[in-house]
Amino acid sequence: MRTFAIAACLSAALAATPALAQDSQAAPGPPADTGDTVYDDTWLSIGAGVGYGPSYDGSDDYVAFPAPIIQGRVAGIGIQPRPAGLALDFIPDAREGMGFSLGPVARVRSNRARQIKDPVVKAAGELDTAIEVGVNAGLSFPKVLNPYDSLSFGSDVLWDVNGAHSGMTYSPSVTYFTPLSRGIAASLSLSAEHGDGDFMRYYYSVTPAQSAASGLPAFTADSGWTKAGATLLTAFDFDGDLTNGGVSAVVIGGYSRMMGDAKRSPYTSIRGSADQWFTAVGIGYTF
Repeated sequence: MRTFAIAACLSAALAATPALAQDSQAAPGPPADTGDTVYDDTWLSIGAGVGYGPSYDGSDDYVAFPAPIIQGRVAGIGIQPRPAGLALDFIPDAREGMGFSLGPVARVRSNRARQIKDPVVKAAGELDTAIEVGVNAGLSFPKVLNPYDSLSFGSDVLWDVNGAHSGMTYSPSVTYFTPLSRGIAASLSLSAEHGDGDFMRYYYSVTPAQSAASGLPAFTADSGWTKAGATLLTAFDFDGDLTNGGVSAVVIGGYSRMMGDAKRSPYTSIRGSADQWFTAVGIGYTF
């Protein structure tokens, strides 16, 4: 069984957490005679779902949104999902021992660019959509607590190339993946985000013009950590065998806490909340 491949497939989100419900009959991992799997060479997963989360980072209003996903490995290049984006991994999976990942990453950031439910925040003005590109790198360690689990460390460094915030973010993460049975698997991810001065001022400062339009007090944000959180993802294979591909369902729950000037910003401290919850459900097909 290719632990790294299945872990990458299931721990996309990489996003972050209700309690994990375990079947008392579930074994700690798939049977030892796993044999060939759909993940051994070229494979692709496509899926779609619906998410429910804050209308902007720091909001206490929640909205629904579509959540498409594509992931896999084609021509030796890994495809890993990101929120509204994806990352490529140019380093082949290791069959034994420590694994490495390295490649480009890109995402679209539409924070306060649409779906603003709070009328006061909306009066401050919608922001431009950022297109962020950069690099991702990581390490993976298999067989941490059982023969089929893995522990992965990674980070994304991104720069806006669309002239929105024109800044940089750094996002480290750690993910633990384990099968709960042959047909059920889960991953728990811890992640954080750090923004430079340009990024923080764009999303969390209240300029004099924004203050006059919204009535919020003026505020100047500086570089620092924006949030930290955890995500739990659980996958259920419809035929009870994750190793042969096919149709599966995914349930995700996450919580993050706003930090620093992102928490102190009036958009969060007056009109929103530092506590941020997220959930999503989806269905996918792997071949």
